[in-house]
This record gives sequence, C-alpha cells and structure tokens, in this order.
Amino acid sequence: MWAGARNYAWLRVTVFYLAFLWVTSLFVPALVDRPGAGTKWRGRLRLVINYFTKNFYQQLLFFLLPIYYASASAWSANLLFVAVLAVSALVSTLDVFFDQHLSVRRGLTAVFFAFNLFACINVMLPVVWRISNGTAMRISVLLAVVAFATIRYSLGELARRHLRVQVGIAAMALVLLVALGRPLIPPAPLRVLQTEFGTGVNRQTFAVVGPVQSLPAGWTGRVYGVTSIYAPLGLHDRVGHRWYQDGKLVFASPFYLIAGGRPEGFRLWTSAPATGIRPGGRLTVEAWTEAGQLVGRAEIGGSRVN
Repeated sequence: MWAGARNYAWLRVTVFYLAFLWVTSLFVPALVDRPGAGTKWRGRLRLVINYFTKNFYQQLLFFLLPIYYASASAWSANLLFVAVLAVSALVSTLDVFFDQHLSVRRGLTAVFFAFNLFACINVMLPVVWRISNGTAMRISVLLAVVAFATIRYSLGELARRHLRVQVGIAAMALVLLVALGRPLIPPAPLRVLQTEFGTGVNRQTFAVVGPVQSLPAGWTGRVYGVTSIYAPLGLHDRVGHRWYQDGKLVFASPFYLIAGGRPEGFRLWTSAPATGIRPGGRLTVEAWTEAGQLVGRAEIGGSRVN
C-alpha cells in the first residue's frame, strides 16, 4: 500500500502477478483434481499453490487499493468500486475461506480473478502504455470476459458453439453495462490535487486573481476555478469542468487534453456565471473525464448573514 500510493511505475511488475494467477487458475484444477490423484498429495499440492496465489493476490490488491482510493471522490458513487476492491483484498487474506471455498469452485475463482484483472488492467494501461481511461476500460472489460470464460469452462466446453455465443452475448452486455456505469469507477490514476476560486485568472501563470473563500449573499458575476489534476508522466487524457449552483448545472466546459508528469499537476481553469448567491448556497465545480468519470470536485459557499 505504501508503494502503491507513491510510485505507479511498479504497475509494470503486476503483469507477472496476473500471468501467474491466470496460469494457476487455468491449469491447477486439471492438475490437482484429475482422476486418480491421491487425496493426501492433492491436498498438499493445493495448499502450496494457494499459498503463493494468496500472497500474489494480497500484494496486487493492496497495491491497487490506495491508487483507486486517491482517485475516488468523497461522497460520490465511485467509492462503491473502492469498497468492492477492499472486500476483494480482504478475501485474499482469509485462509480458510480461500482454501476451502474460493479456490475449489471454478465459478468463484473465475469471477474473483476476472474482477481483479479488470481493476489492475484498467489502471495499468493508462500508466504504462499511455492509453486514455475510456479505452483502457473497454480493453479491461474484454480481457476480464476472456479470463472468466477460460477459467470457468474447459477447452472442450468452449468448443461448443452455443456456449461461445453465450459468452459473446455476455461480453457485449458487460461492455454496455460498464459503459453505462462509468461514473461508478474512479478514473485512476487521475486525481485532483487542489482547486482554487477567484474573480479572475492569470492566463500566463494559470493562477487565480482575487482568490475567494466564500461569496457574499446576493453576489452576481463570474467565478473562476483553477483545478490541479495529477496524472503520471506520459499520460494523456481529456478532462473538462462542470459547474453547478445549488445542484443545478450552469456551465459545462469543453474537454481539454491534459499531459501528465507535472509535480504540481495539470492546471485546468474555466469560469461560470453565478446569479444571486444565497446565504449558505453552494457553487460547485467538478472535473470529469471525457469517458464520463468524476475526477474530483470542490465547492465555494455563500456567506451567511449574521
């Protein structure tokens, strides 16, 4: 978890973890559960393989967890994905459940690996191969479907045409489901470092002019917001702002290409009109990817009348 929060370059190593987990999930059942295998030998071999499998899952998932957590927004739907990933990481530490239930049921093994494969590939592709979040998500879904199908069914079962058709339909349905559920998935590794509000902006330095912490009641005018968005070196994606006044959308900016690698973050600025700020009212700016994922939000309130 310490490494995952500080150095995304280690994501390159996860390829070997995924390869090991996929291979063992594919071939261990055929090796251990083949007819004629001795009960004692089979049980000991499964325990040894499970020992390495659990450790690989733990290292992988507890490495990914802080990356997704940093990209999730407080009180937003994408925290649900982080919670599911945390449960998955916890399951990998439960020896009895893993050994006696998850590892011996091909269906559970397939679902568990497919989800974790999706979570890993979805964040690895933007960092290692500079692929946008939207494209990375679609590739991750397809790989997860392939992983589930190859682990859940044997080669003989996959040779049946009706089963291949069912897997294909399930893959298309899952791609559509993920496309509709993109707001539920944090746009890792993108995250908002900070947001500043002001009455103007310096277009050379991308710094706000006349910074404000709150707006006086009844105030009308334009408010400028500068959002610093963290992205690893080499990452390119498109991000825009959505402005809301008391929950009502007042302005949606175009999407701008961001280039990663800046320690202070890529500085994105836009402005929006505010009309008749109420005491205790809220003006909120949200950063969204072009793929429809919330990167982060910040708000400025109307000062209350004493």
